[in-house]
Amino acid sequence: MVKDLLVFDMDGVLVDVSDSYRETIQQTLLHFTGKEVTRQQIQDYKNQGGYNDDWVLSKRLIEDAGADVDFETIVAKFQSLFHGNGEDGLMNRERWIPGPGLLEELAETNTLAIFTGRFRWEAEVTLRKFNAPPFVVVGVDDVKNPKPAPDGLVQLRARFPQGVMRYLGDTVDDARSAAAAGVPFIGIAPGNTPDRPRLVELLRAEGAIEVIENVNELVLREQYAG
Repeated sequence: MVKDLLVFDMDGVLVDVSDSYRETIQQTLLHFTGKEVTRQQIQDYKNQGGYNDDWVLSKRLIEDAGADVDFETIVAKFQSLFHGNGEDGLMNRERWIPGPGLLEELAETNTLAIFTGRFRWEAEVTLRKFNAPPFVVVGVDDVKNPKPAPDGLVQLRARFPQGVMRYLGDTVDDARSAAAAGVPFIGIAPGNTPDRPRLVELLRAEGAIEVIENVNELVLREQYAG
């Protein structure tokens, strides 16, 4: 049987990162500027596109707060907050979203893959932590150009040329990456997203064939092959 190819973004799609990556952005800004940023403000930047990389977004927020900090210093602080000593990092606050059996059921008719802005090794650490089923993982270190460029999706299509391909993501950059690759896009607008209706509107405007609240609502219809 020829399987279809179902590709997931990771953050906000497979993993709730509200208290990990988003919190790390907030703490990074506070460390360098003494100023705070709300989750709503972070989402507003994400909705603009071009800020899929949380290091880049942290740099922008720090600049907007009036501070001049070199990028490498920001990245080092961000990573120290996120990973900690392996036990106290904010990464440990992540929550797995797919319910029991969902991915295993999808894997019966689909090859499961991930195209993420994380490093591949970081994604694999999280997959092992949550005892996830096998995924083909393409990380930011596997592509020349990060999202919204389509490089990761193009790479996966080349590896699995048969069957219908779909991409699930929760940001404007995910949608633009899918459009650039010519891949049908299913939008995810998590229920805890600040101003969720705005995100739903944006994902639809960027070409999403469907927008759902989380992967547990995923229903694959024949129309998704379009």
